[in-house]
Amino acid sequence: MGGKEVMEMLDMLLLETEDRMDKAVKSLVREFQTIRTGRANPALLDRILISYYGVDTPINQVASISVVEGVQLYIKPFDKSILKLIEQAIYASDLGLPPANDGVGIRLTLPALTEQRRRDLTKEVDKLSENGKVALRNIRRDANDQVKKLGLPEDLERKALDDIQKLTDDYSVKVDAETKEKNHEIMTI
Repeated sequence: MGGKEVMEMLDMLLLETEDRMDKAVKSLVREFQTIRTGRANPALLDRILISYYGVDTPINQVASISVVEGVQLYIKPFDKSILKLIEQAIYASDLGLPPANDGVGIRLTLPALTEQRRRDLTKEVDKLSENGKVALRNIRRDANDQVKKLGLPEDLERKALDDIQKLTDDYSVKVDAETKEKNHEIMTI
């Protein structure tokens, strides 16, 4: 294998590693969106599924979800026959919000968060953040293993490992920034 091919392989490995780390951070941000803050957010319902014609389907695919006055979600199904299914799915979920069925749609009113509930939510955010960092470290380990299997000269291997570590550090900073932002959002009254 020539020097040019080796450099191309390393570049591809770095690009793939960066792509995987970027996806891990984006996944973490999506998870953060499902954590309740003081404002209503349709993403709160992303994890709730209903059985629609035998297929588990997210609520946002069978209904329109709108935010009313910042503290209420209004769910209006495209097919009125599934109103009860949506209501049951919300009751069965871990949202802890009682649905109010008005015959056309469902209202979910978010009560104000207590100080203790805010602290609990920040702990949940911190736990998700740590899981995100573990994912980054796993991606780093995989990339490092691939570099070591190439049998490169010591100086080239060291540079590749340093580049991978720099990527990991950069994405860890991004995770910290997203975590800080989400915790600030939760603690802001």
